[in-house]
Amino acid sequence: MIRAESVALVLLAAGRSRRFGDGDKLAHPLGGTPLALHVVEALAPMPFGARIAVVSDTKVDFAARGFSVVRNAAPEAGQARSLALGVAAARAAGAEAVLVALADMPRVTRHHVLRMLDEARGSGTLLASSEGDAPRPPALFGRDHFDALEALEGDRGARDLIRRGRLLLTPPGTLIDVDTPEDLAQLPHV
Repeated sequence: MIRAESVALVLLAAGRSRRFGDGDKLAHPLGGTPLALHVVEALAPMPFGARIAVVSDTKVDFAARGFSVVRNAAPEAGQARSLALGVAAARAAGAEAVLVALADMPRVTRHHVLRMLDEARGSGTLLASSEGDAPRPPALFGRDHFDALEALEGDRGARDLIRRGRLLLTPPGTLIDVDTPEDLAQLPHV
């Protein structure tokens, strides 16, 4: 088990959202709340040691929600760049682990993240989420993996790394990733 107080939540919110079209995908409303704030609100009660949002071009005010904001000036370098920036900020904050979540996954629950923390096994923790298929975010990385995360390049993020870890199953629909306006339209507005 890892205590939330020793974990930095790293929220990746710097994608270019090319498949979504024009506009700020993360600010687009879902049930009256900007898309990106659904995961923020779900995890708000958790006492993370640090909350870090890696952003590029969004109007969503993560700082108003208690996040340290790290700007990714080169989102075209891929998700790995955002991940490296977030992990570097987490390391500077003294985190023992990072929980990496995506701002465009509005159905992630606090319950699932609490289960992840319960399943963690110290500094070597490597745990990803799954709905029974491939490993996906949110993912939890112990500090033993910080160097590898900061060295990643490209748009694959930490996919290869998390394939070597354990998977924590979650109910279907929890890990929905909104990439297109159609994805957003298909979500129930609850």
